Amino acid sequence: MKSKFFRSVGKELFILLLFFATAFSACQKNNNVTNPTTSGLMALNLIPESATPVLFGISNTSLTSILLSYTNYTGSYLSVNSGNMAVVLYNANSQAVLATTNFLFQPQKYYSAFAIGANGNYENIITDDHLDSLPTTTGNAFVRFINAIPDSLNPLVTIALNGTNVVNEAAPFGTVSNFTGITPGDISLKVNNDSTISVSRTITVAKNSVYTILISGITNTTDTTYAVKINYIQNGMIAP
Repeated sequence: MKSKFFRSVGKELFILLLFFATAFSACQKNNNVTNPTTSGLMALNLIPESATPVLFGISNTSLTSILLSYTNYTGSYLSVNSGNMAVVLYNANSQAVLATTNFLFQPQKYYSAFAIGANGNYENIITDDHLDSLPTTTGNAFVRFINAIPDSLNPLVTIALNGTNVVNEAAPFGTVSNFTGITPGDISLKVNNDSTISVSRTITVAKNSVYTILISGITNTTDTTYAVKINYIQNGMIAP
């Protein structure tokens, strides 16, 4: 049975209020970031293999006590100690170490860890989400993407609003874009490499909400569970 803190992408959005600057104490309450020497970390499994549910550890301490199967994530930013830490990705079944990434976590900042790869080649990608630098007065939504399709040959990723591309860039495997401000409403997402990848989706984004678009799966598969798809999560909301 899944903990209430864990979610599967595309099925439910965990709305997290993020209050920055002088209101950081409220942010601590909603994010489990409990003191000035801790940071927030959200972890996601984008490895498209049923045999590789994962666990995340932080310098010999478990971050996720419940395994994360493909497209599952922690559902919120979890509290971790600040400082230079080793983020360790484990196979939840065998406990074998799949990847280790050393990263410097700054106090009171928010990060994401993406487990990506396939066929025995895995890695952690750790990002500083820079949520504290997003403007709170524009009324925009904020959107970024990750390309987690193994061997995806630089597909073109476009994010369009009312027929105009707001994002239009080639994205090698493992690319995590910066957050882009966009007018709230329906946005069109497309990923195409003119050969093995051609997927699209429309989603609705809301004012002051922060989203990560998850592009993942395997090309040339007949298994619909692991076919290339566009999913998304809502990282949270920002407020003045």
